[in-house]
Amino acid sequence: MPSTTNHIEWCTVSLGEDMNWWVKEVSDEVHWDVDGLSIIDPRQMAHLIDLAEPLREYNFDQDIMDRAFIAFKIQKDLGDGIVRLVRTKESFFDTDEALFALPDVVDEVNGPYADLMNHVTRVRVNMLNDIIDFEQNLTIDELEEELREEENNNFIEGLNVHMFDELTGVLEYVPAGWELDGDDAEEKSEEEEIEDFPEIDDEEAKKISESENLKWDEDEEVDKSNETYEGGPPDDEKKKDSK
Repeated sequence: MPSTTNHIEWCTVSLGEDMNWWVKEVSDEVHWDVDGLSIIDPRQMAHLIDLAEPLREYNFDQDIMDRAFIAFKIQKDLGDGIVRLVRTKESFFDTDEALFALPDVVDEVNGPYADLMNHVTRVRVNMLNDIIDFEQNLTIDELEEELREEENNNFIEGLNVHMFDELTGVLEYVPAGWELDGDDAEEKSEEEEIEDFPEIDDEEAKKISESENLKWDEDEEVDKSNETYEGGPPDDEKKKDSK
């Protein structure tokens, strides 16, 4: 049976007030429900890959992560903070191109994204048990129960949980009262930037790189208040003016 994910070829996304990207429309409306559907941007995806790196020692499988997402690249800026993305066959691990990652959640229970969540949960628990001297080994159920409680709280408050936050919740999980010394999955600054903006098919869309909503590379503004005064002492300046 062909995968239903093969039907999706493009989507439009918008930047929310939470500074995360959310799907507004997809080419396949039969299998995909866009209500609360989030998409991971290139900077977030790079961060997730970095967080997964120390898990390789504990049999992390990058192919499972690659299959869990559908890769998209920017095609056109539609204005008003909305961008059209088109599907690409690039692998997130084998390209320098900045790609958006749509979690494959058509089958929320047995689909590729569900497989990834199960995989990283198991691997993270194995890592924590190896490097932390617990009185009793941490279990998968304990990790999932704690995260489920947070998920329920968000549901009660009517909040949509972004997939990036869901995944980082597992990849950065440490039980309360414990911390990791020199954690290889050290959290990076949100100001970390992507050097190159992805190529755009439409000529007009090249202006995207100058858009405030899509600009991951921003030069720091010069604080003019810190500019050095190069004139003479104030009294000397007044004397010159009076002559």
